[in-house]
Amino acid sequence: MEQNNNIPFNQPYIIGNELEYIKEAVQNQKISGDGIFTKKCNEYIESRYKIKKALLTTSCSTALDMPAILAGISAGDEVILPSFTFVSTANSFLSRGATLKFVDIRKDTLNIDENKIEEAISSKTKIIVVVHYAGVSCEMDMIKEIADKYGLIVIEDAAHGMESRYKNKYLGGIGDIGCYSFHETKNITCGEGGAILINDDRFAERAEIMREKGTNRSNFFRGEIDKYTWVDIGSSYLPSEILSAFLYAQFEKVDFITKKRISDWNYYYDNLESHEKKGFLRRPVLNEGCDQNGHLFYILLNDRQKRDLFIDYMNKNGISVVFHYLPLHRSSMGKKMGYRKNQFPISEDISSRLVRLPLFYNLSRNDWDNVLKCIAGFFGKKKS
Repeated sequence: MEQNNNIPFNQPYIIGNELEYIKEAVQNQKISGDGIFTKKCNEYIESRYKIKKALLTTSCSTALDMPAILAGISAGDEVILPSFTFVSTANSFLSRGATLKFVDIRKDTLNIDENKIEEAISSKTKIIVVVHYAGVSCEMDMIKEIADKYGLIVIEDAAHGMESRYKNKYLGGIGDIGCYSFHETKNITCGEGGAILINDDRFAERAEIMREKGTNRSNFFRGEIDKYTWVDIGSSYLPSEILSAFLYAQFEKVDFITKKRISDWNYYYDNLESHEKKGFLRRPVLNEGCDQNGHLFYILLNDRQKRDLFIDYMNKNGISVVFHYLPLHRSSMGKKMGYRKNQFPISEDISSRLVRLPLFYNLSRNDWDNVLKCIAGFFGKKKS
């Protein structure tokens, strides 16, 4: 029997001083980029996550654009990355003329398979891009060893990873450059926003210049030069103070938000154990040394047909669930690059069976129970 729970997949929220800080930003007569709240956010990221230089951007996509330029990517260079990721991970490097070398993922964590990276390296390879899927870290020790062996730059797409750690190091602060997302669906949000995290000193000054449209404006405002001018390529990657003010209010509550996200994640995990034991689904797998942030909760059904039936059943019962992602090598663009079906079988298999469940700050215990009852109903049994 169909119900009408109307539980969305995601829901934005206000938790603290968001509106007050937006008002303060307007009263300061400074709502363009790099005002007081933008600087507070940069300093917060640097201090909490041990980052040498953090710079807010308009999105994680634009944050990813910057490393491609900083690394000097040009036509003919090769970039290694997983096929199982969002399109922004690829677009940033493709737009600079790079050749994309996709690698399959691990069956357990759904992250890039570190054991398959080395075979993809050639004399043209310049960068390894890792994606910490669902806030679960890649095997960074081995990946960094490979990068050091071949003189490669490691970029962390940590869009899912803020507050997650690998062996007590925060994601985004392990590779040469990291990127965060503050999109509406992320744990900490301002609607649209991101940050580039510079962990290698050789990229720090140029990142500032690129972010300021290719000018040395930041040097000027620090009094290091008597006038500023155009010195490099760049664009306007600065978010408005309105977004930064909203974001800073969420930073103030990051411990509380993260604690609740992990609690919600654990509630799903514990209550779906019986379904996994009966072979109906597979729950997420955490690798050793990973402290995850409760960013998203997914389940793997047994095959694509079962997955599609599950999504249809849940949506008809008013519970919004979604799948995640179509592997990039199977997209129209991937086919144009010469990639073929079954080339990365794990990515294709996972993509056909994965479902993301609702998980957001305002999700209540009643909402969780309704989701779990609906899942139990799909498998033909009552929640114990």
